[in-house]
Amino acid sequence: TPDYETKDTDILAAFRVTPQPGVPPEEAGAAVAAESSTGTWTTVWTDGLTSLDRYKGRCYHIEPVAGEENQYIAYVAYPLDLFEEGSVTNMFTSIVGNVFGFKALRALRLEDLRIPPAYSKTFQGPPHGIQVERDKLNKYGRPLLGCTIKPKLGLSA
Repeated sequence: TPDYETKDTDILAAFRVTPQPGVPPEEAGAAVAAESSTGTWTTVWTDGLTSLDRYKGRCYHIEPVAGEENQYIAYVAYPLDLFEEGSVTNMFTSIVGNVFGFKALRALRLEDLRIPPAYSKTFQGPPHGIQVERDKLNKYGRPLLGCTIKPKLGLSA
């Protein structure tokens, strides 16, 4: 949706996209937006019960990566209504879930993610504060993650 104007409440993601041969970059960007929000490979009976337009991700801009052949940055906006309040898991499962196995792409990497204050304020955080958690784990000066980091999520093996 190239004419889409982002809202202050949208979650904004920038993906580095390498389409398969023959797949136009605009189609690849639109596919990432759809697959990481409301898109599915089959017709779902509930589609008629909701306004998908209200919930779908939109690829609002795509640009080539300087110096890289067939690589593009696809900018995708997600409406807050798509996500459960206070759930980092829900947000990341949608945005960086199975879209990384999408067949229309040779490669995909999340380069940037901007979370609006309206959504980040719904995250409660650790009940006793981050410092207590770091003290319990004896881990300082680095992110604390509760997941497995895999190469297909943008890191090298």
